[in-house]
Amino acid sequence: MTRMSALDGPAPTAYGHFTTMRVERRAVRGLGLHLRRLVADCATVFSADLRPAHVRECLRAATAAAEGPLTVRVTVTDPDLALTHLAAPARPRVVVTTRAPTAQPQPPLRVRSTGYARDAPAIKHTGLFGALHERRRAQLAGYDDALFVSAAGLVTEGPTWNIGFIRHDTVVWPAGDALPGITRRLLATGHPGPQRTEPVRLADLPAMTVAFATNAAGGIRPIAAVDGTSFDVDHPVLARLRERYARIVPEPL
Repeated sequence: MTRMSALDGPAPTAYGHFTTMRVERRAVRGLGLHLRRLVADCATVFSADLRPAHVRECLRAATAAAEGPLTVRVTVTDPDLALTHLAAPARPRVVVTTRAPTAQPQPPLRVRSTGYARDAPAIKHTGLFGALHERRRAQLAGYDDALFVSAAGLVTEGPTWNIGFIRHDTVVWPAGDALPGITRRLLATGHPGPQRTEPVRLADLPAMTVAFATNAAGGIRPIAAVDGTSFDVDHPVLARLRERYARIVPEPL
């Protein structure tokens, strides 16, 4: 028989937001962007202020004993906020969890397109069920992950990553409703070559030379195929993007 224990206090609502980062040598690429995301999302989700200094204290405490890289998630939640009274004044708390780092470099992904849009896509919120369910469905069908396509037919994002393309030598970022990922922002800011943001539809993919996924835990990961469209996983511009990302100086906690 499975044993279950009751939790003291109100039932959790799963209402909150988070950011995920790779901590290495007690430093993080784009730490300032992660902190600004947390502050902005806390204001939107909880109508509350979040002190970046407090988040850094929590990060330092959680990673103090680490001897190597870690994947770290900072979640902001209010366990006392009642499900039926979400407009009540919130007192959000910072929860830091760690896990083993994502191996790098990662093998190329094969992804399946699916019609799906996350709720409030501009916020990195904790409501991941729908996105992860699409990942599971894609994996059960023999793919590595899912790629979301909006009701308007626009390629947007993966369940936990942004997508980018290279057409000839130009980096193309899809326009549409998607989370503005930290790794994508770092690459867009630091890439010295041509790049543009434009609507991308599935019918446009055969014109793309390269597809790649980005997130803070795994960096840049090539995409070998979307549905039946294959891409070059060894393109020199992709190699330059990875080199450029590797040269970004991490910010100390």
